[in-house]
Amino acid sequence: MKILFLVADGMGDWPLEELGHKTPLEVAETPILDELARKSHVGLCQTIPEGMAPGSDIANMALLGYDPAVYHTGRGPIEAAAQSLKLNADDLVWRCNLVTLTDFGQKGKMIDYAAGHINTDQATSLIHSLQETNNNDEFVFYPGVQYRHLLVHKSGTRTKAASIHIRPPHDILGQPIWPDILSFQEYPALWDLVRKAYEFLTSGDNPTQATSIWPWGQGRPLSLPSFSDKFHLKGGVISAVDLIKGLGWAAGLTVIDVPGATGLLETNYAGKVAAALNFLEKGDFIFVHLEGPDECGHMGNVQDKIEAIKRFDQLIVAPILDALKGEDFILITCCDHLTPVIKRTHANDPVPFLVYNSRKEVQGVDVFSENTAQKTGLVLARGQDLLPFALKTII
Repeated sequence: MKILFLVADGMGDWPLEELGHKTPLEVAETPILDELARKSHVGLCQTIPEGMAPGSDIANMALLGYDPAVYHTGRGPIEAAAQSLKLNADDLVWRCNLVTLTDFGQKGKMIDYAAGHINTDQATSLIHSLQETNNNDEFVFYPGVQYRHLLVHKSGTRTKAASIHIRPPHDILGQPIWPDILSFQEYPALWDLVRKAYEFLTSGDNPTQATSIWPWGQGRPLSLPSFSDKFHLKGGVISAVDLIKGLGWAAGLTVIDVPGATGLLETNYAGKVAAALNFLEKGDFIFVHLEGPDECGHMGNVQDKIEAIKRFDQLIVAPILDALKGEDFILITCCDHLTPVIKRTHANDPVPFLVYNSRKEVQGVDVFSENTAQKTGLVLARGQDLLPFALKTII
């Protein structure tokens, strides 16, 4: 029995007046998801534990079967795992965005958490330059993908920096950054690093929209139990973002790189499908992650989010089902969290899911949406319960 877990990051939303009080998922053309919903278990799953921030790191860790309250140490450590960084147990790993600010002072605001979705080549060049000009051996920059990078603070878990709270940049679009500047100043060496990076990026020959770095989501190195030992499945993950790849590496899953996978609306859908099906020729479980709906939600773009959901249905779910016709498999579909367009950041509402077993079709609902999932009355209290729930349908 093959297990497919298809995640449309941030797909869930809140009803919008401009959509006739419907959500983007309700408006989007999703005939394949709707057809599946008619013969699947459909319900809601609480992927964000009470008291934890509604982030993709926490939610996807839970969806892979791990309790974030036990294993989560921070956003940065997960992405460090994707790069196989050699870390000491007392190192502090920060996620480090390239961002666009109006100013780095009392009146400064966060304009763009992604520096205009800077391309990877330009971003890598900037990160290398920042490292070359960095005269503090306490911090080391590591380039990642697009705006997503890492900052390793040597022995940082032993310092006050470990307890500093910096807000995720995608949570404060258009808002003043002064509260975070005050937080940066709690550890003078970090404050000095960020301040000098701003000065460097806003002077000289920088053709990009990146005006500052933004370290956040810090934590000690990540360690997860083996996925294969936990579920007795040979599994893999497919994603464009280091966050998901890092979870995969930490769990001992096969991490599959797909050329042209961007994490945006325009991505290599066909390549992800082909890679998933190819892995399942010898493997048991594949986790396919699409970032597009989440990015559209952060940008506040309703029509692009509707299009991203439509493409998920037509370019991911449809060809996978077509290829598996006549075979025994379980397909799980959900989002990791909601990314409401009106909020432009994550929400901790429970997410809609469906579980389809090709050998045991059940009476489901007419369409797949947040509303129909709520009406079924099926609620999983923890994100880490969804995969075990799906596996139980085999029995």
